[in-house]
Formats: sequence, structure tokens, C-alpha cells
Amino acid sequence: MNTEKEMKSTVAESCNELEEIEIHLLLEGIYSYYGFDFRSYVFASIRRRIWYRIRAERLKNVTSLLEKVLHDPKTMERLLSDFSIHVSEMFRDPQFFKSFRKNVVPLLRELPYVRIWHAGCSSGEEVCSMAIILQEEGLYHKTKIYATDMNEDLLRKAKERGYPLENMRAYRDNYQLAGGKNEFEEYYKVSDGKAVFHPSLTQNVVFAQHNLATDHSFNEFNVIICRNVMIYFDRVLQDRVHGLFYESLCTLGILGLGKKEDIAFNSYSHCYEAFDKEEKIYRKVRVVTTLGQ
Repeated sequence: MNTEKEMKSTVAESCNELEEIEIHLLLEGIYSYYGFDFRSYVFASIRRRIWYRIRAERLKNVTSLLEKVLHDPKTMERLLSDFSIHVSEMFRDPQFFKSFRKNVVPLLRELPYVRIWHAGCSSGEEVCSMAIILQEEGLYHKTKIYATDMNEDLLRKAKERGYPLENMRAYRDNYQLAGGKNEFEEYYKVSDGKAVFHPSLTQNVVFAQHNLATDHSFNEFNVIICRNVMIYFDRVLQDRVHGLFYESLCTLGILGLGKKEDIAFNSYSHCYEAFDKEEKIYRKVRVVTTLGQ
């Protein structure tokens, strides 16, 4: 006979299996109806965000969320915001930007024109950071930055260039650690309780919606920055995105990743060399027509 403990374990396993089916149907429904593909995100992460939205909407289960998402676009907007990873700050991981200034900028000086893609730009803090570096190094006038994210609300915030005033002390410290050459306060003014950065920092920036999970390459770039985004993707989606970046980078182009990310263990790793392994900056050095040849 089954013990009470074994019966409870069986019930729990059945509930977990049912929940996985519900989440699978939710993500398939979102992809089929709205075109957003979260099917290859890390399951534990996406599950937490789904249950956050279930509780916020005062629903009972995943299936009830699916019904509401399909019939109420506003609910989908809220869930999309939950799914969007928007933890960012200016000059985050200052040593990355210091290495970029020291090691990558000299390469960019040799180019007649520079194209940079910030993939998963969130609310634009790192885009502003890059623009400041390029201004200080005399390169901004010949640079076009493409800042993309799947979340239109975050893109709108990025265009506005306004950030909480209480963050400025930490941002200033990051800027100084990143090798900043001026007074950080020169780059913004205070308006309505926010620090609003100078319009010149986005005059050469193109903001556009782009979904790394489904969309294709749209230009050739000298630099691609995608930091702390792919840690939320499973291996299959990571490989897909690395393929997208490989196709989008020119030969000897630079790829910058986040601290917890790596170029290893994907189909394109052999096409790069470590330019600064510690700061996860890589250079595309190999062009192949068929991977593995």
C-alpha cells in the first residue's frame, strides 16, 4: 500500500506536471497571437514572472492568465513588462567600460564610420554610457548607435533620457571608475526630480523594437553589446542569438557580453578570440560559410 507520504509526493508531481503543461500552453499562445517568443527562456525564471503576474491580477492559475492575456491586450502589456529584464545602470561593471575605452576605442579610431548595436538596451543607461565615452574620445560624430529592445515602454524611457536623481551618486562613481574624463554632472540637468541627460547623447542613436528570439539581422556592425540578457535564455536560444550576432558583426568586429555570460559552448565560439577575457570582450576573427569547416 502507498504511504500517505508517497501519495502526497505523487499528487505534488502531478501538480508540477500540470503546471508545466499550462505554462507551455501560455507561452505558445503568446507566441501564436502576439509574436513574442519566450518558449526558450530559462523555465525557473519565466515561471517566477508568470506567478508574479497571476498574483497581481488576482487570478488562480496559469490557465486563467492565458485566457486573460488572449482577450485583454493590456494584461499582455503588463506580462511583457514582467518578462522584460530591465535591471540596468550607467557604466554598470565599470571595468568593462574602462577596458572598452582602453582597448576597443583605438580600433574604432581607424574606421571611417562606426556602427554599434546595443541589443536588449532596456531603459537606455548603457547606451548613454557608451555615448559619453565616444564623445570624450572624439568618436561620436562618426558613430551610429542602434539601441533595441523588445519592450516598447522601455524604449520610450530610453528616448526620454531621464533617470532617478537618487541614482546619480552611484552612476557618478561608476563613471569615474570607468575612466571618465569630465565632471559627471556636466552631462545632465535636474528637471521634475529627475536627472535628464543632454539630447546630444542620443542624437546619433536609433531606437527600435527588436526581439532577439525571433527577429533577424538588420545591419552590419563594428561592435555589438549585449550584456546580462542571455543568462535568461536556454542553450538553444543562446545559440540562436550568437548566430544572429555572428551574422551581424563585420570581420574583426567586437562582441561585448555580461559578467556571467561566455562565448564558449555555442556553435560560433571558434569564430572569436578573447580580446579581454576578464571583461567578456571578444573579437570576430573567423568567417566561415558552414560551421565546423
